[in-house]
Amino acid sequence: QVQLVESVGGLVQAGGSLRLSCAASGRTSMGWFRQAPGKEREFVAAISRSGGTIYYADSVKGRITISRDNAKNTAYLQMNSLKPEDTAVYYCAADSALRVLSTRPENYDSWGQGTQVTVSS
Repeated sequence: QVQLVESVGGLVQAGGSLRLSCAASGRTSMGWFRQAPGKEREFVAAISRSGGTIYYADSVKGRITISRDNAKNTAYLQMNSLKPEDTAVYYCAADSALRVLSTRPENYDSWGQGTQVTVSS
């Protein structure tokens, strides 16, 4: 497994921006998921080991960008035009089994501690 350390989230007004980072102890495919109160964990974005393949949830396309710096083994989630419905605990995840890039949480074997993102209206 891979150790993951997420940056601190925060409180932002609707329409604002926030960037999350996730530092990994190894180079793997990485994903971001989120979980709002009373809801299941949902996929946000994922990026392959090389960065050449990227997936986004339809709900965030055009507003959120995933990227990575392989020299630092760090993935980033740049969130723009935030909406109140983006409020959730955000988790980064890593797949150390080197599977094909996935949007399914069960295909990730390492998880960050989670960070709260709150978007006020």
